Amino acid sequence: MKPIYGLGHFFSNALHDLFFTGEAGGTEFIPREGPFILAANHVSFLDPMIFGAKVPREIHYLARKTLFKKGFGGWLLREVNALPVDLDSDSDVSAIKQVLRLLRAGEGVLLFPEGTRTRDGNLQAGRGGVGLIACKARVPVVPARIFGAFEAFGRHLPKPLLFRSVSVGFGPPLQPEDFDGGGLGRERYQHASGAIMRAIEAIRPPEEPGC
Repeated sequence: MKPIYGLGHFFSNALHDLFFTGEAGGTEFIPREGPFILAANHVSFLDPMIFGAKVPREIHYLARKTLFKKGFGGWLLREVNALPVDLDSDSDVSAIKQVLRLLRAGEGVLLFPEGTRTRDGNLQAGRGGVGLIACKARVPVVPARIFGAFEAFGRHLPKPLLFRSVSVGFGPPLQPEDFDGGGLGRERYQHASGAIMRAIEAIRPPEEPGC
């Protein structure tokens, strides 16, 4: 890992272990090298930090472009592999191209198929953007699900509630034939996003017996 990324990775793990309980299950499903998409549910401000902390290699993230101001903040975001994206646009072509370039270069990228944080803690329908990227990149998609983060720091809370259980589960990688049913255009990409969301939904908390 790059020095700044590695430092952030260490402190993210330390913060999770200090202020929350909970486990990470299924880390063996994460490819140790080569390109992959980490497709995760999105329930809180904590999600990018905790998913990144539990992935044992560098990955890249999307972040609202307004956060990339000049100075230390913008520099730090780039050092931890954040990419600026227009979250107010249904299709940020520039961000999609950046993600595809990273995947073709053998990198891992965290994407949230739902697009935005849930308002009620439940899984939302996946948007077609992640399906488009997955179908074009044709790389493994590792489904991931975070549990307890909505209760700890969902968008309904002004500040985090500490010492709650916040766990992460990773599922077996989906290969292109598992999510790409063929066809053209939006229907193809929406089908792929739906298949990815079903894989996320199937993940159980790592604390459950047999998980």
